[in-house]
Amino acid sequence: MAKIFCIANQKGGVGKTTTTVNLAAGLAKLGQRVLMVDLDPQGNATMGSGIDKRKLELSVYDVLLESVSVKEACVQSAKLADAHCAYAILGANRELAGAEIEMVSLERREKRLKTALNSVVADYDFILIDCPPSLSLLTLNGLCCANGVIVPMQCEYFALEGLADLVNTIKQVHANLNKELAIIGLLRVMFDPRITLQQQVSEQLKARFDDKVFNTVIPRNVRLAEAPSYGLPGVAFDPSSKGAQAFVAFAQEMVERVQKM
Repeated sequence: MAKIFCIANQKGGVGKTTTTVNLAAGLAKLGQRVLMVDLDPQGNATMGSGIDKRKLELSVYDVLLESVSVKEACVQSAKLADAHCAYAILGANRELAGAEIEMVSLERREKRLKTALNSVVADYDFILIDCPPSLSLLTLNGLCCANGVIVPMQCEYFALEGLADLVNTIKQVHANLNKELAIIGLLRVMFDPRITLQQQVSEQLKARFDDKVFNTVIPRNVRLAEAPSYGLPGVAFDPSSKGAQAFVAFAQEMVERVQKM
């Protein structure tokens, strides 16, 4: 039975998509069965997984409108298979932006992804959902079906403010829509130990959230930044890079946490 995790943060540009695709690739490399769901109309997680969003015949949009099943809409990337870290992809493109408007008048509008994923939870070990950087109906669909939230964040002042907003959102969803929802952990990304402020914020996070802060730290890494332009996660693009190795270590930490859940 798959564990479903949202990768979410209401602040933009914090590395949500990079975290999603590299965690998916890292878990697949460790032998886990993984489905990556792209819930962002920009489709960056789809492109970063080696799938051209412009050529998608079926997407998460069709799944949310219940015209096709998850199995019918899922695709595989040959690039990922070649790199020995293949995972299934439920992709997104610009069509998804229209789904928000179309879903407003529909029944069970915040539970549609949950209903769709129920048919495939037995087929995977992990389902990872890349959420948009806003509290939209799409993000709400992700939060309503998740066992928990992974929060990637940079160690800087404004990130702490954004985190407070996200914690409040998760509490509200937990109280009203999904009793299982909780923060699984905070992942420090784009970390540069030479910057004193980042070290200070990192210590503040550990003091306040304790074991909710993942032990793994993702360093600022050029190879991770280059990888999307090749349509690959960093784990597949340059497995020997520090960023890729950190994400594989994070995947291992996730497997260990899930075993304790």
